[in-house]
Amino acid sequence: MDVTSGAARRSASRSKTVAIAPSVGVRVWQPRVPLQSLLLDLLFAGAIVCGAVFALVKYHAHMSYYDQLVLIFTIPGCIVLGSYWKPARALMVNIAALSLLAIHLYGDDVGRADHAIFLKYFLSSQSSILWMSALFMLATLFYWLGMLSRSSSAWAIASKFTWCAVLMGFVGMMVRWYESYLIGPDIGHIPVSNLYEVFILFNLITALFYLYYEKHYNTRALGAFVLLIISAAVSFMMWYSITRDAQQIQPLVPALQSWWMKIHVPANFIGYGSFALSAMVAVAYLMKDRGIFEDRLPALEVLDDVMYKSISVGFAFFTIATILGALWAAEAWGGYWSWDPKETWALIVWLNYAVWLHMRLVKGLRGTPAAWWALTGLVVTTFAFIGVNMFLSGLHSYGRL
Repeated sequence: MDVTSGAARRSASRSKTVAIAPSVGVRVWQPRVPLQSLLLDLLFAGAIVCGAVFALVKYHAHMSYYDQLVLIFTIPGCIVLGSYWKPARALMVNIAALSLLAIHLYGDDVGRADHAIFLKYFLSSQSSILWMSALFMLATLFYWLGMLSRSSSAWAIASKFTWCAVLMGFVGMMVRWYESYLIGPDIGHIPVSNLYEVFILFNLITALFYLYYEKHYNTRALGAFVLLIISAAVSFMMWYSITRDAQQIQPLVPALQSWWMKIHVPANFIGYGSFALSAMVAVAYLMKDRGIFEDRLPALEVLDDVMYKSISVGFAFFTIATILGALWAAEAWGGYWSWDPKETWALIVWLNYAVWLHMRLVKGLRGTPAAWWALTGLVVTTFAFIGVNMFLSGLHSYGRL
């Protein structure tokens, strides 16, 4: 009886081993990227390629060889950005959809903005930019409501307002680009040619960088500070448009009639936007270091890291922009550098952040001194951005206030 029960136990043990072995001993291959995510990546990449092909086919008559090259090289950039930062996908798709809708509503008549209700109140360049401005102001208000009341709902609303503001701002710029060609083929140009237009670009770039850090660090507390600089820029832009009628699309001055403008100016303002964001993060750092909003702001190490990353990205793009500007100057004025006030102050900005990064990497610059330096950098950058236009003249005097 004992032998039989022992045999039965050994048989049961073997059967359990056989049942368990496949799940323990055999490794079932699973894709590192989920199939659904991979399909979405491919679908998004296909949509970007199709959109670029559509633009090349439909608008190639308005593009130079260099414009087409820039568009082609933008394709992998958009695909990588959309794959790495998923929220950017919806933004790009919505910008394209609303811009194409506006173009369809315009047809070949720029005057339709005064009659078509949807254009007049939502999708003309001026309407879109006004929506952008209002949404940025509302976002600032709600970020501060969230900061003061510790309300996660207020912060969530503020974040959505910021996304919507970025969407409407980019739609406004795309539609303004189209409107310039409707006014006249010789007038058409990318909308980064005057202070009004580059302030829009500055607001959008600064907000995009902030939204990325908001997602990456899972905190919305910094929005209260970063949106302050954006609201200040919006206020200046509104004042400038009212007092100077700057929102009107004007022909390019001869010095700006170059394809260099399309790459130099955006690279420059990626730098400006990153530097401005780092300065506002520095304000948050200094406040937390003094016990103000201490329990609502991220850790000092996180704030220090955001400062460093913002300045690093800004410095890289500002360096590229400076090199591109020198190449543009050689083509337009016959020399790479002329110590024009704008060029001189651009060099001062570059040197300021070059030394900041050197001190960070070599001497371990951290904490309060780094924050004060980043905040001082905002003063230097603001003068290079606006002050030179207000008080100094030179080869860049076409940008005077």
